Amino acid sequence: MLRAIKTTPLHRFSSLTSISRSISTLILAEHDGGAIKSQSISAVEAAKSLDKQTSISLLLAGSGPSLQQAAAHAASCHPSISQVLVADSDKFTYPLAETWSRLVQLVQKKGEYSHIITASNSFGKNILPRAAALLDVSPITDVIAISASNQFIRPIYAGNALCTVRYSGSNPCMLSVRSTSFAVSVDSSKCNEAPISQVDLSTFDEDSVGKSRYVNHTAQDTERPDLGNAQVVITGGRALKSAENFKMIEKLAEKLGAAVGATRAAVDAGFVPNDLQVGQTGKIVAPELYMAFGVSGAIQHLAGMRDSKVIVAVNKDADAPIFQVADYGLVGDLFEVIPELLEKLPDKK
Repeated sequence: MLRAIKTTPLHRFSSLTSISRSISTLILAEHDGGAIKSQSISAVEAAKSLDKQTSISLLLAGSGPSLQQAAAHAASCHPSISQVLVADSDKFTYPLAETWSRLVQLVQKKGEYSHIITASNSFGKNILPRAAALLDVSPITDVIAISASNQFIRPIYAGNALCTVRYSGSNPCMLSVRSTSFAVSVDSSKCNEAPISQVDLSTFDEDSVGKSRYVNHTAQDTERPDLGNAQVVITGGRALKSAENFKMIEKLAEKLGAAVGATRAAVDAGFVPNDLQVGQTGKIVAPELYMAFGVSGAIQHLAGMRDSKVIVAVNKDADAPIFQVADYGLVGDLFEVIPELLEKLPDKK
């Protein structure tokens, strides 16, 4: 269903033309605390690249007052949103893949969208493959640029190469997009409110969604910015040696008003929770400033941060791969460098 860009059989042109003639997009949106997450708004920005005349619908699911607050926020968060679809039910209290994928199947059957887009984060990666299987289509993941309604660019080989793919399958074309590649630059205060509609769940299939259950959710109680959206990220690696030593990274982040990141080695060693992992199998970040302490620069880690505007690396190994991508590098012992930074940097006001 995904064909190389170099060749396109003649019998495919009719299906490609039909996609471009009528483009309507469904965004699978994530919300928290009564607001749409910025990654989902970036997905709306990506949908704009499909076609200037595309109709964009935002799908929300959940229950209770927070869902209604999120719907109100969604209706006015971006001028390109045509409507907000709300699935209000206790079945969607938690974003399980089984319930969400069945919901996507139900909404697609009624809306017949040409494209379905979600952010390439844990929410999107959880739902998209299962929903695509139910709709019998092949999803395209980690899209970083949209050339046409059926032509996309995505990284391969841990970000060391870019691949252009053309979708020639049936509708819907399902995508996950990297939010760092689709920056949002709109003033939400000037947006007109889009209409909000309730999804008819009378035909929702309950029998097929009981294969998993919600256990619990843990979150760090911190005032630090979210790792995926932070302007400054301070990352520590295995060289910190212990969870106690990793607190130096957290103190430095507090001084700079930065988010804390970690390598997979640091996460596997139990220094920090896995939601702080940066890399190919973690979070993709692109802050204005990325500081790496004791990070060797494995290819999987570089895939998650190479788009950072300015990269600063501190490592005692002068041959560490991280120095090949760093804008500024210091060969030194992080146990000497970090305390000196903490001493000389002013407290964040």
